[in-house]
Amino acid sequence: MTPPAALPTAPMTAAPSRQRVRAGWALALLPAALLSAVVLSVGTGAVHISPAQVLSILLTPLGLPALHPFDEQQAAVLWAIRLPRVLLGVLIGAGLAVAGAAMQGLFRNPLADPGLLGISSGASLAAAASVVLGAGALGPATLPLAAFAGSLLSTALVYLLSQDRGRVNVTTMLLAGIAINALCGAGTGLMTFLATDEQLRSITFWSLGSLGGATWPTVLSALPLILLGVAGLPLAARALNALMLGEHGATHLGIPVQRVKWTVVTLVALSVGAGVAVAGTIGFVGLVVPHLLRLLTGPNHRTLLPASALLGGTLLVLADLAARTVAMPAEVPIGIVTALLGAPFFLYLLRRDRARLPA
Repeated sequence: MTPPAALPTAPMTAAPSRQRVRAGWALALLPAALLSAVVLSVGTGAVHISPAQVLSILLTPLGLPALHPFDEQQAAVLWAIRLPRVLLGVLIGAGLAVAGAAMQGLFRNPLADPGLLGISSGASLAAAASVVLGAGALGPATLPLAAFAGSLLSTALVYLLSQDRGRVNVTTMLLAGIAINALCGAGTGLMTFLATDEQLRSITFWSLGSLGGATWPTVLSALPLILLGVAGLPLAARALNALMLGEHGATHLGIPVQRVKWTVVTLVALSVGAGVAVAGTIGFVGLVVPHLLRLLTGPNHRTLLPASALLGGTLLVLADLAARTVAMPAEVPIGIVTALLGAPFFLYLLRRDRARLPA
């Protein structure tokens, strides 16, 4: 029997060769798109910095000649405010997109997403609880570790609840994700009720999502945790490809299925938990990016995962650029921008998949 809502495999025609060509072009062009988005974002704002000035400011500390004159204010704004914010956006976008692609491969369903399955809300609840309850035994590392623990627990719970005689039941998976989202939302509401004014501002920050608090220490604290997921999940690409055949098929191919499943779950929780800890809940990146790339390049995770990292970083940098410029001098929470982009796309996927089902 074919697993319900299984990810599409490449047809046995000339399509795989076309997909390989498109995959090659995607891997060649996406780095240039990410670099262009970074240069555009760090140069746009109340203090304008042209692309030539951006490159000059970045190259000057290396002892290279400036391409265009710039003043000290522009250099200070770029180094202290915009560059850490943009780099954090690249990290979190890459982490969320790779996590979403890996979860879709693990669950064999294109609708799987860290936000929809309660992973982000679990991380947010744990982070809020650590703030309100004053748990700071590990100092600055307490918040990321708490968010990681919350995301890991919610991920494991969804996975265990969706098991049906050794197979993942997609309907149960989505319902479990909805229930865990509701439960974590209630817990976060309780933390909000118990919080002081200062703690309440922090909880609101996580609920809406923002890169406004980005600093170099923030970037450095999230960097190793997110990079573990972004660099580690592509190592499981072969196993995820095999899992598209089902767990029994993957086992016959020599894949240690149980170990792969828990490795993927842990790395996804690590990436998502670290992102939530420093920027709050940002939804739909892990849903939209892998699905678009799967339509373009095919289901091969060896291409899909690195391409998702590049496109996810680009998308979140551009979303943050829109969030901080569309209503200047005010700033729209980035979670609202990604939801406005992702929610209609998710509804389209639901309608399309429903139209494919037999009457």
